[in-house]
Amino acid sequence: MSDFPPYPSGLRLAGRRVLVVGGGHVAQRRVPQLIAVGADVHVVSPEVTPAIEGLVGSGEITWHERPFADADLDGTWYVIAVTDDREVNDHVSDLCEQQRIFCVRSDDATLGTAWTPAVGREAGITVAVVGNRDPRRSASVRDEIVAALRDGTIAAPHHREATPERTPGVTLVGGGPGDPGLISVAGHKALMSADVVVADRLAPRELLGDLPADVELVDVAKLPRGRSAMQEEINRIIVERALEGKRVVRFKGGDNFVFGRGYEEIIACREAGVAVTVIPGLTSPVSVPGIAGIPVTHRGVTHEFTVVSGHLPPGHPESLVNYDALGKMQGTVVVMMGVENAPRIADALVAGGRPATTPVAVICDGTMPTQRTVLATLGTLAEQLVAEEVKPPAIIVVGEVVAVAHPDAFQD
Repeated sequence: MSDFPPYPSGLRLAGRRVLVVGGGHVAQRRVPQLIAVGADVHVVSPEVTPAIEGLVGSGEITWHERPFADADLDGTWYVIAVTDDREVNDHVSDLCEQQRIFCVRSDDATLGTAWTPAVGREAGITVAVVGNRDPRRSASVRDEIVAALRDGTIAAPHHREATPERTPGVTLVGGGPGDPGLISVAGHKALMSADVVVADRLAPRELLGDLPADVELVDVAKLPRGRSAMQEEINRIIVERALEGKRVVRFKGGDNFVFGRGYEEIIACREAGVAVTVIPGLTSPVSVPGIAGIPVTHRGVTHEFTVVSGHLPPGHPESLVNYDALGKMQGTVVVMMGVENAPRIADALVAGGRPATTPVAVICDGTMPTQRTVLATLGTLAEQLVAEEVKPPAIIVVGEVVAVAHPDAFQD
């Protein structure tokens, strides 16, 4: 049967149970794409990567923290077997065959009953390419088709056989605030041509599923109050892989240099003699309010805006933020990483001179399907955060620009 080509079909998995057996890096690539199509995703594995653990914590998937059990297939429509144990994958796919459930195998695609295509989306069209188990060719054809849709041509004239010269080094790619469509063209191109991708938790996760299967994915997720990869270790990884002659992409959410510690990685590369380039990304303190309909500046309302890291509370000995000065200013204040310390930040701004009636917007999960905006004032912010069960990630916007965007909510 392996001599026959696959029969392409578009699966509608919204609300349907999909089982992922295994919690490693291959699962990490596949799960976000399943979430994006609305599947009811269940991961069964004794351990998972920090990025998958983050999806569990946000309630987007269900994790069964144990080995696979036969009953896991009950009610399942689609299965992806991605463990590093061939016997487990064999058992899962054999059961799926008996129960007529389509199963994808990560270790040996010929033994599965379905293959995962290289997927791209543009202008309402989903492009899925299966290149006879040649992942780089599949990804290349997909990218050409998507690019052709983007620039107005119908299809690429032919597949390019020649591969561009592969120059080793490190590229810092800012992925934008989360929506995979907001990465730059240059950033996407660098990501898809990488040999190694070193990715943060907040980098656009769906794009990781588009990577060719032979790309090494290094998970350096930093979970709030959870497992984290130390910056020194990240520096070591990107330098080490580049010195091995590989093209390394350091993939971040937002922009590399806006509280992204990107310049520390630049310094590490330069000290090691590694070539390094930067592809900026849309930074969330500007793009997330913009997508939520809130301008950070507005004529006649504000002549400045200030971006603040709120990971340390006011008064902390290591904090570098002058909240007294911020309280005396009239412009917009945008707080990143500040959900936990938001009540104390609000109090500090009021103590510095801002009226307690100053409008505040908290934009949760900016650019993602779960995005929502919570409105408050500096005086009511603490209680609203509790009432609305606000959790990171969120961008907090303080200032009259919030009232410009939501005049009905802040009428005198």
